[in-house]
Amino acid sequence: MPSKGIKCYTYNAVQGVEIEFSVPKQNLSKRDNWVFTSDQIEVDKKNLSTFDFAGTFDFRVRRDGRELTRQWIEINAMTGALGDGTMKNMEQTPSVFAEDLIICYGFYDAGPGHAGLPKQHQCYVTVTRNWQDWMRDVAAPGSTAADKPLSRWVLPSAHDMGMNSMTTSLAILQKAGTGVIKEVLGRDLPGALSVLNKVSDAAVNHIAPDIIRALAITQKDSLETVLKIGARYFEFRPAKCHRQFQRVSPLPDDIYFQHGAIPGMPYKQFLHDIAQFLSEHKDEVIVVQNRWDGVPPDCPRATDDELRNILNDALKGRDISVGGADDLKRSVKDLRRDKKRLIMTRDLNQISNYDDAASATLDGAPIVDKLKDMARDPPRGRPVILLQCQATATNIRDVIVASVMDSDVSTSPLLATKAICDAKIMPLLRGDTGRALVREEGVAVVLNDFFDGGTADTAVGMSRERLK
Repeated sequence: MPSKGIKCYTYNAVQGVEIEFSVPKQNLSKRDNWVFTSDQIEVDKKNLSTFDFAGTFDFRVRRDGRELTRQWIEINAMTGALGDGTMKNMEQTPSVFAEDLIICYGFYDAGPGHAGLPKQHQCYVTVTRNWQDWMRDVAAPGSTAADKPLSRWVLPSAHDMGMNSMTTSLAILQKAGTGVIKEVLGRDLPGALSVLNKVSDAAVNHIAPDIIRALAITQKDSLETVLKIGARYFEFRPAKCHRQFQRVSPLPDDIYFQHGAIPGMPYKQFLHDIAQFLSEHKDEVIVVQNRWDGVPPDCPRATDDELRNILNDALKGRDISVGGADDLKRSVKDLRRDKKRLIMTRDLNQISNYDDAASATLDGAPIVDKLKDMARDPPRGRPVILLQCQATATNIRDVIVASVMDSDVSTSPLLATKAICDAKIMPLLRGDTGRALVREEGVAVVLNDFFDGGTADTAVGMSRERLK
């Protein structure tokens, strides 16, 4: 009988919490703590009534028997197509705040498996404490840990946080002609151009938002939520919109995050939200690095004066001072005392495990190998050590073509690899490989797409161990 599989991934850091997945006539209950798990269940036609082809897949999170959330989606056992539900697209899957916990989850709508992409739908769920004050918890004022320099910490990070929304891109696409869309997207995503050139202008305009959603959106929660999940390090690429886009854009000619030629969050919104969070959480420290790798020449870089003015506006009336790269070597106690809880840096001489070839993967295995190789000769003398967990399947040409052909609101190849990679990489970082990678001095950063509690919990645990 026909069926459609769903791979179910979990990470649960709270005792007394149960994560239950279910489809017609099959249930899967997970109570494991502090482990990354992977299982599979099926929406099977044999378990449906004679004239039904769709069954409901759902998950529930319970704490001591109390249901905290339920999310669901109808899945056709014959075609795998999605019906009604609460997880039809990324915009429908924000993290859930329940009691003192945060529940992060995501759902990938799998197609037929073109270009090696998963044939099974993917669903991940993480349950962790609300980590909005985790630096205070790990290094309380007056503690020995607070005397250690920031360069002994491991900071969780949302990779390309500026791409957490379609708002800016949709505004630009409203008036961008087909020629501009083809030229700019085709230059930024070369594999997509061969497909765009084969379809009508109306079709290009129709699928352009889904292409951007699939190939450029790397986060799906608000910055405020990501900070409460635990992120404390961010990279930002501040520049103006591509000049061809800007000529038809209804947006002000301001500074935005640039993902190649695709614009995201305004820089002033980014800094305002960070300043607001720091004002409300007096013991937390956030590091921001501005850099411009991958930003096209047609996207003018922000000048020093523009960056300074936006930062000053964000901090106006707030009791926060700004630190620089040298402050990474100072203790958290001193940074709190001097109110230097926002560290602004640019183009640091960092080291990273990222590699174009290794990160262009659909299963995460080359990233694991790269991290293991790096651990055999741990990095030394660098101010920042970036441990990047996300795969960059968008660097695989066939994946881009397949994603453009199958594009809809939940077919992101970045989301397709999210849980697959986490299940392999996070345990590695929590073990001997991770310990070797952060043995030497330097702020360590654990970056990930679709930032979640499992990523935050991994970095917080590494910080606790490193500070000892």
